[in-house]
Amino acid sequence: MTALVIVDGTDIHHDLLGAALALQSIGLAAGVATGRAVGMQRFVDARPETADVDAYVLYTAGGAFGSEQQEALAAAVAGGKGLFALHASNVLSADSGDRAMVDLLGCRYLSHGPGHHEGVYEVEVDSGHPITDGARKFSLFDEYYVFELSDPGVRVLAWRQTEDGTEPILYVREHGAGRVCYLALGHDMRAWGEPMFQRLVRQGIRWVCQADEEGDR
Repeated sequence: MTALVIVDGTDIHHDLLGAALALQSIGLAAGVATGRAVGMQRFVDARPETADVDAYVLYTAGGAFGSEQQEALAAAVAGGKGLFALHASNVLSADSGDRAMVDLLGCRYLSHGPGHHEGVYEVEVDSGHPITDGARKFSLFDEYYVFELSDPGVRVLAWRQTEDGTEPILYVREHGAGRVCYLALGHDMRAWGEPMFQRLVRQGIRWVCQADEEGDR
């Protein structure tokens, strides 16, 4: 099993280099040969270091990601590759330029919600899936994310309670022969070091790699 952690954008609000190292370490701990790369302009006529991996782990904060590149990534996932996207990777535009990525990922960031944009909150978990196996309700310091689902058929595996109801935090979906997972957590090292965060990422990477092809999708 192989995975490629890809970061892109600006580090003004997110430590891209730190995230790449943290996510690579978690991937390696999952038993997945995990590399690191910078830049999303890599899926059209992909070189072997991109084309030959089983899954992509995205931690982006802006950056150039043209519609042709998005469509090439979507085609790769439809062909059987996995996609695990974290945190600001769902900050996408509502116009047609990001439509392929919104449809592939299954969601789009809207806001941090009312009040301060970060704090300590509780995450509730559905433990009946390979990604959440062994997980339990936990608390962590992180950013709040509110997003809209473009695919109402996703399976939500973790969520938080808000004044307005339930806000998804982790979900999975299928795209053709490939698997997609989105996790809203992971703003900085205060989240990356949390044992439950690491468990979800570790097991999520294995799941999108289809490490257990007979597992629960």
